[in-house]
Amino acid sequence: MGIFSKLTNIFSTSKYGFVSAVILCAGESTRFGGKENKQMAKICGKNVCEYTIEAFENAKNIKEIVLVVRKEDISDYKNLIAENGYTKIKCIVTGGETRQLSAFRGFRHISEKARLVVIHDGARCLVTESIIDSVLKEASVHNAAAAATKSTDTIKLVDDKGFVKRTVDREFIWNVQTPQAFDTKTYKVCAYNARQKGLEATDDCMLAEKAGFKVKLVDTGKENIKITYSTDLEYAEFIIKKRLGE
Repeated sequence: MGIFSKLTNIFSTSKYGFVSAVILCAGESTRFGGKENKQMAKICGKNVCEYTIEAFENAKNIKEIVLVVRKEDISDYKNLIAENGYTKIKCIVTGGETRQLSAFRGFRHISEKARLVVIHDGARCLVTESIIDSVLKEASVHNAAAAATKSTDTIKLVDDKGFVKRTVDREFIWNVQTPQAFDTKTYKVCAYNARQKGLEATDDCMLAEKAGFKVKLVDTGKENIKITYSTDLEYAEFIIKKRLGE
């Protein structure tokens, strides 16, 4: 995408109003193996985080991006931004000890104009503009929405010793992904409610649930995986090459 197209995206009017994105790249990559930062791992010649950032950079309804990264990686991200000429990145924020704290720190830096905020895991690099827009569409109506896919596995509920207690009806089981989008006022209530009560959550939907809000799930398919293990890179490469028609 040329610089003129990028600037057009920034100044064009979003049908959802002003939308901010917080991309979380501050994880320790402990399950990825070794000391390599999975965000900087290469897929088809590009970093994992580049695919993620570019999806939001190119999404016409996203007006700004706040990057949340590890302190030791700040210079790498600054170089990446300069090399790629990203125009939507408002700032880089240092992450916290938990994902929840990192998301909160990023949220505190979004524009006061933001009507909606999107929280996304930087390692979920196969996200597309279509996925982002489908989640935003539902969040604009329901105040909270998240990408997800229906489970195709049989789910068992077990006791603390690993014995099956019962089988859960998979018709009502979904695997939740990111992006997750919220009305900014709703998210603020959720985040501060969790901080005041000392609640821990593994994703932002849980914050909304604990605060009494309903979250609309959007079926965005199975390609929107998160890079967790080094073997996930092979699948991501397969998907990217398929999209490129290779």
